[in-house]
Amino acid sequence: MRTGLYLTLIGLFILTTAGSAQSIQWASRVVGVSSEKKGESTGDQYKASQALGRPSKVPQMGESPCAWAPFYPDGTQDEWIQVSFAKPMPARQIVIAENINPGAIVRVVVIDEKKREHIVYQGTGAQPRPDPLLHIFPRDSGYVCHQIKVFLNGATLRGINQIDAIGISEETKPLTVSINVSKDTPKEIVKENLGKAVNSPGQEVAPVISPDGRTLYFTRNYNKANIGSSDHQDVWYSSLGSAAGGSPGWSEAVNIGAPINTPGDNAISGMAPDGRTAYLINVYRPDGGLTFGISKSIRTKAGWSQPVECKIANNYNLHEQNQLEFCISPDGTAIILAVQRKDTRGNRDLYVSLQKPDKTWAEPVSLGSVVNSADFESSPFLAADGRTLYFTSGGHPGFGNGDIFVARRLDDSWGNWSEPENLGPAINTPEWDGYFTIPASGDYAYLSSRAGSMGEDDIFRLKLYPTIKPDPVAIVSGQVLDAQSKKPVSSEVVSGLFNDHKEVVKVDYSPETGEYKMILPTQKTYNLTAQKEGYFPTTETLDLSKDKRFRDIRRNLYLTKIEPGQKITMREVLFQQSQAALLTGANVELDRLVTMMNQHPAMELLIEGHTDNQGDWEPNMKLSEDRVRVVKEYLTGKGIAANRIQTKAWGPSKPIASNETEEKRKQNRRVEFTILKM
Repeated sequence: MRTGLYLTLIGLFILTTAGSAQSIQWASRVVGVSSEKKGESTGDQYKASQALGRPSKVPQMGESPCAWAPFYPDGTQDEWIQVSFAKPMPARQIVIAENINPGAIVRVVVIDEKKREHIVYQGTGAQPRPDPLLHIFPRDSGYVCHQIKVFLNGATLRGINQIDAIGISEETKPLTVSINVSKDTPKEIVKENLGKAVNSPGQEVAPVISPDGRTLYFTRNYNKANIGSSDHQDVWYSSLGSAAGGSPGWSEAVNIGAPINTPGDNAISGMAPDGRTAYLINVYRPDGGLTFGISKSIRTKAGWSQPVECKIANNYNLHEQNQLEFCISPDGTAIILAVQRKDTRGNRDLYVSLQKPDKTWAEPVSLGSVVNSADFESSPFLAADGRTLYFTSGGHPGFGNGDIFVARRLDDSWGNWSEPENLGPAINTPEWDGYFTIPASGDYAYLSSRAGSMGEDDIFRLKLYPTIKPDPVAIVSGQVLDAQSKKPVSSEVVSGLFNDHKEVVKVDYSPETGEYKMILPTQKTYNLTAQKEGYFPTTETLDLSKDKRFRDIRRNLYLTKIEPGQKITMREVLFQQSQAALLTGANVELDRLVTMMNQHPAMELLIEGHTDNQGDWEPNMKLSEDRVRVVKEYLTGKGIAANRIQTKAWGPSKPIASNETEEKRKQNRRVEFTILKM
């Protein structure tokens, strides 16, 4: 099992603390290694590359697939690893992290810029060391350290030997390494047990809170009321604000029943913003059985629909077919999965599958090495802002067998993430912790834990502190109505960035549910557009640019039928201040008008222009004339005959709102069209 020379990974330079700020450079490349322990058939477990970068296990101790281990379980006398550094530098201190059986290192050699070797440490390898960090202070630091070669005599200390990290520094004070805990983490956080209405002596795990925070879905096991048998898990739910006797709190939990629950194991892992689309573990077969995969069910007036498979291309699990956890993105276009595949770094990694135009899902793609480790990653939850990811990992330094971490997307891709931050010992216990879920308001988090439970695992909630909160969002909901009859209209509602028209969210409005609902990040301005065949699309501007907190907004949208006599305001047709030049984005709505006129060749329109009352009357009249002329020229430039378009300029004479404020004046500066004939 002896191997030759090879390269891997990139350099990493990080900061750590020991009283005051100190710096250390961790090894970035493997030059060679004597042997490697075998882990999973695929992935990076126990490989020499696991000794690169910052420690993955230390300061906690114990065996880890995220550290290098020699091939032989009890070691031999001549195991070694040789590494190099991205930025060669004088080494006044060398730090080597041994996460299990520390003390097996017998020799450390520094190779300088001229490839000369300098022995900086000699040991017996027979004396156990309680500290996982070996600190070496070379007497001569006048040369530049390019590489380090570490020799182990594992035969003297029985059991596996591992090296987690190798670092160099110009500091002379002994360096320490610490867990990357989120900034300003409180020392104490109250985990509130949700009580007997939700929890039981059995097991309650995998909570999923609806975006509005009003309904909590979870998985219950070891309960006689479960469908099939008590040792198979079912989905249950509880509602906030409808406790017994009308008092505030969580209502008595109810089994969600068929068709979601079956005699097999059932669980909800995601809920769409509308609160009526549930994403479920497993594929529901016609014969009543379950197979590996993901399904979704939609709640209607008649109840939950029969779950239908979400077809994901090449979605498989290398080992346990029922070992799958996932979450759905707030816009419903991405699924993040915890699963083991051929390119997984360890036990399970996090992947993303994106929805395709045909509503099927693309093959999962790894979220990358910043998030994923050679150990397991599981129970992902993507917050309502679409960029803040919470997940459980055994491969990043933590306090227990699996800790909850937070990482944030740094751009629109799914492979660029911030360094995961541990949520701290007030949230993470010495055991496995996970199943973090947060409503759109971002005020509380719900999670599973056995510590302080009524029996098996229970559901708890805790108040989020600022540095681990997701970015603020708004829940935007309302009805889509016929502008004349005020009756609901089945339609599509799309949100786009104002003056950008990049589509952000697309949802359907169904009169059966009574509303559309979407989640939008605040501190931006959006256009909300409702579209339905036979109606002219309507657009409303939603300004959230000054909102820095969660908002719950009701906004009804009104569609106007395409028929003679109808007058429609073109809210996206905007002009430069006091000019007749169209602003960027006005073409989108004008192009819709062109499409409508092409679909109805006999249609004739009256285009009317209006201004506010700022300034003199004559210039305003002239301005409105110029603006309707520009609109007509745009339409004729697209091939619409000029004799099909009449124009009328009104200046400030027909306001629809007060001119007392700028917000009101904006409403008066408008272009309208009326359908004269079809």
